[in-house]
Amino acid sequence: MFSVTECDRNNVAGDEDAALPASSSMPVAHAGDFVGVYPELGRPAYRFFKRAFDIVFSGCVIAVAAIPSAVLAAAIRLESPGNPFYSQERMGRLDKDGRLTTFRMWKFRSMYKDADERLAELLDKNEIKGAMFKMKDDPRVTKIGHFIRKHSIDEFPQFVNVFLGHMSVVGPRPPLPREIPEYVQRDFGRLAVKPGLTGPWQVSGRNDLDFADMVDLDLDYIQNRGFLYDLGLIFKTVKVVFTGDGAA
Repeated sequence: MFSVTECDRNNVAGDEDAALPASSSMPVAHAGDFVGVYPELGRPAYRFFKRAFDIVFSGCVIAVAAIPSAVLAAAIRLESPGNPFYSQERMGRLDKDGRLTTFRMWKFRSMYKDADERLAELLDKNEIKGAMFKMKDDPRVTKIGHFIRKHSIDEFPQFVNVFLGHMSVVGPRPPLPREIPEYVQRDFGRLAVKPGLTGPWQVSGRNDLDFADMVDLDLDYIQNRGFLYDLGLIFKTVKVVFTGDGAA
């Protein structure tokens, strides 16, 4: 049985940039609930090659994208004053003790700098059912932000997270702390593996799907994950980046 104590709810339901240290964790489940899907219970060869691929692939992307990223960062700052990068505290995978780790995830800033403060007034306009917030015509998004979100360019700084081991190239997207109290037992299954930069949700319509659809796709990925499956999702993601299919 999954459980979130009242104290844990108070910790994760607050501001998404609340002071949760990168190494912090909170008990939400028992690892025994994930027998058959928990990554540490088997498949060491797959995990080794997946991590090796993550390091090499993310390192190459960081090197190639360094100069274009600097140009984009300057353009973001010119349109909207403030740090061109944006970070959020995100939830990692469940460890063997049933605790969720947290880490700071990076993006190119696609919204005005007061976006977090304006979120509360937009919650009733959420267009996705479940423990997520999505709004296609979000007034907080800048002009450059619309473009980089459509083509997922805003996610590129997360290759640093991949290189550092916080994330994998392929895996379920990491949730915000404030979303965890809305999870039901089945939803926690998507946290059984390391979160990813891309996954089946990103290549299957993204904002055209609701949260339950995303959970279904993530659980199917966890059950059937493999190196060839990961490569297929990466190639499909490249196509989505160019076409912008399913983006807000």
